Amino acid sequence: MNILVTGFDPFNKETINPALEAVKQLPDTILGATIIKLEIPTVFLESAKEVQKAIQLYQPDIVLHIGQAGGRSQITIERVAINIDDASIPDNWGQQPIDQPIQNNGQPAYFSQLPIKAVVKGIKSAGIPASISNSAGTFVCNHIMYQTHYFIDKQQLPVKAGFIHVPFIPEQVVTKPTMPSMSLEHIIKGISSGIEQMILFHNQSDLAMEGGTLH
Repeated sequence: MNILVTGFDPFNKETINPALEAVKQLPDTILGATIIKLEIPTVFLESAKEVQKAIQLYQPDIVLHIGQAGGRSQITIERVAINIDDASIPDNWGQQPIDQPIQNNGQPAYFSQLPIKAVVKGIKSAGIPASISNSAGTFVCNHIMYQTHYFIDKQQLPVKAGFIHVPFIPEQVVTKPTMPSMSLEHIIKGISSGIEQMILFHNQSDLAMEGGTLH
C-alpha cells in the first residue's frame, strides 16, 4: 500500500508550518505501507496541480493532506470539503478569491473517504487529543481537500482521501499567549496513529461511534 501525505509550506507571515514539519518526520513505512511525503504550496489551484501530478506518478491508495489550524487545541480530522473559495487572507501568491466555486461542475461538497471516527479513536488511544471537525474552512486547506476528491471522482480512481488539521507548535505561540499549541512530537505521533487506523480500516466500514457536535 502507498500513502501520499502532503504538508503545506508556511503562510500568513509564519516562518514554520507544523503540518509540513510533521510530514517530513513521519516514518517511511507504517504497518508495511509506504509513506510518500510531499510539500505543497499554500496557493489556490497550484496546490491541486502538484497533488494531481503526484497521484498520477505514485498511484497511492490513500491521499492524506495535513494542514495548520492555528487556534485549535486538538488534532482534528475533517469530515467534509465544500465547493467554495472565500479567503480571509491572501495565499502565498497574493491570491484572495471571494465567494468563488472551486469547480463549476463539481459537487456542492465531498465527504472524507477515510474512517474518520476510527482515526480519532486511534489518535486518542495514543494519548493525543483529537476530534472530528465539520468545517475545513474556506482557505487553501478546504480547497485542496475538495480538489483532490473532485479529481478522484472525475478520474474514477480507486483512491481514498481526507484531511487532518494540526494545532500550532509552541514556538509559534510565544507572542500569542492565548493560543493553544501542541508539541511537534505529539503531532507526529498523532498523525502516525491515525494513519495506522486508515490502513487497518482500509477495506472496512468506519466505527459506529459518537463523534458529532451540538454546534
